[in-house]
Amino acid sequence: MTAIDPRQESTVAPAATRPAAAGPAAVDVSRLRRRFAPLDGLRAVGALMVVVTHVSAHTATSVTEPFGGLLARFDAGVALFFVISGFLLYRPYVAARLTGAPAPDVRGYLWRRALRILPVLWIAVAGVWLLFDHGTPASQYLRHALLVHIYWPSNWVLGLTQMWSLAVEAAFYVALPLLAWLLVRSARDPLTFIRRSLAALGLLVLLSPVWVYVATTLEHPTAPQWLPAYLGWFAIGMALVTWQQARGLCLLRASRIDDLARHPGTLWLIALAILVIVATPIAGSRGLAPAVAGEAAFKNLAYAVFAALLVLPCIAALRDGDDARGARALGGRVGRWLGDMSYGIFAYHLLILELIGPVAGHENFTGGFWRLLVPTLLVTVPVAAISYRFLERPIMDWGRRAYSRR
Repeated sequence: MTAIDPRQESTVAPAATRPAAAGPAAVDVSRLRRRFAPLDGLRAVGALMVVVTHVSAHTATSVTEPFGGLLARFDAGVALFFVISGFLLYRPYVAARLTGAPAPDVRGYLWRRALRILPVLWIAVAGVWLLFDHGTPASQYLRHALLVHIYWPSNWVLGLTQMWSLAVEAAFYVALPLLAWLLVRSARDPLTFIRRSLAALGLLVLLSPVWVYVATTLEHPTAPQWLPAYLGWFAIGMALVTWQQARGLCLLRASRIDDLARHPGTLWLIALAILVIVATPIAGSRGLAPAVAGEAAFKNLAYAVFAALLVLPCIAALRDGDDARGARALGGRVGRWLGDMSYGIFAYHLLILELIGPVAGHENFTGGFWRLLVPTLLVTVPVAAISYRFLERPIMDWGRRAYSRR
């Protein structure tokens, strides 16, 4: 789950000329686009996809209804989160490398990441512990609170099963400074850096399904949940921001990618078609049956392509406001509002779903998809809005002020 605000950065103008002759030290970092409002709407889409797929599982809709296979694959929203995280968090490193600006402050970056995800996580964990604890060891809740539960074989806790992806995201937060350092040092001149980075990141996209295949074949209990299984998804975001920033500085010429990005409707229809294909048995069971290695690897790669097609039209423009019409709609008032709350929606929705089920007279795996989905959203969205307004935003503002006074 990505917990990043793409609107925290200011809008900037694009570069007008190729800076290669003068070298990166002569380039003004403010000439790069830094604000990507459409990603707000995409974060909301990802959060709602996760809610839908969990409701479909709780009602058995994913295995009993003709359209259930598609709902079961809405867990691809996690891939969307990871691509967005890779894009936004790697952007300062690329900008610094291409312009000669100072490298990001790693301590400040880790401080902000911790303040962004931990308070909401701890509230969700505490809520589940208080409301649903049925003899679960306290160590399980502690592992979830520290986001290390995916490294233990028995890590399932009612109301917190979605937190595996947050644990992966946290692992990426820690790994990113080292990965960025390795990529930044891969070449002296900017163009070689761009080419080598894109090649290395493309390799990671291919290696993640290999990890999934091997880990599944070996029947390792937790390795399919570790960062290497999803590093390719983050790498797509990192590759996209490398390409976008290079285009902004005219280090790369316009290409077919630019042409494709101007037609978000077409790309999004292709993404939907990929999701429909993955909804067939080619990507494995819709339910709780053990994954088959080849099917799991295929789904991993297909989700990567799905997320890339959704994100590309939202980041390709070189100036803020020049996005294609469909992408601009995602960055509108509703998209920004839901995007602000996307982390809260992700973190609280299973807790709320488990509370609403008995009130609505619902029994798990007995149908009633809409009867469970609608009240879950009607409660989750306001709770997430309150959380953002009175907890998440104030904590982030305080954290920035506290760190700046150091």
